[in-house]
Amino acid sequence: MATNRKLGKATDIRMAMLKNLTTDLLVHGKVETTLARAKEVKAMADSLISLAIKEKDNFEEVEVMIKKAKLDSKGNKVTELVKSKNGKEYLRVVKEEVKEKRQKDMPSRLNARRKMMKTLNKVKDSEGNAIDVPAKLFNEIAPKYAGKNVGGYTRIVKAGPRRGDSAEVAILQLV
Repeated sequence: MATNRKLGKATDIRMAMLKNLTTDLLVHGKVETTLARAKEVKAMADSLISLAIKEKDNFEEVEVMIKKAKLDSKGNKVTELVKSKNGKEYLRVVKEEVKEKRQKDMPSRLNARRKMMKTLNKVKDSEGNAIDVPAKLFNEIAPKYAGKNVGGYTRIVKAGPRRGDSAEVAILQLV
């Protein structure tokens, strides 16, 4: 007997679809899909949120030295004219060292992050910047559900039949 629904798809296509739906749910807060797909995504999302809640405070603050491009008052990179060994001149960006505090994951949180990245897709926002979905899970979603009992982080609301094929449509949302 199968442990999960086949959803009429081959394994690789089904897993890609479920990864997309789970990622969209966590990034946007809700997703509209068929009832069977919503039930599968609910299980995946609830397990990811449980994992994030368990590991949300398992890090340490570390001070790191970072080399960054020096910026002028307008926000442009500062350049300098440099002469190479063979006599050619070129522009080089001036760099400065900056101390910055960062979160360093402990081993169990790092493992949890890797499990999440295996279940989620990489996402970019409208400006083309990458969204770190595991960081969003740890920093935004997990603290919101920290006091809640295990499970029940998502809700399925039936929206009626779809017009084209009468498939039962449901809205899956974070509670």
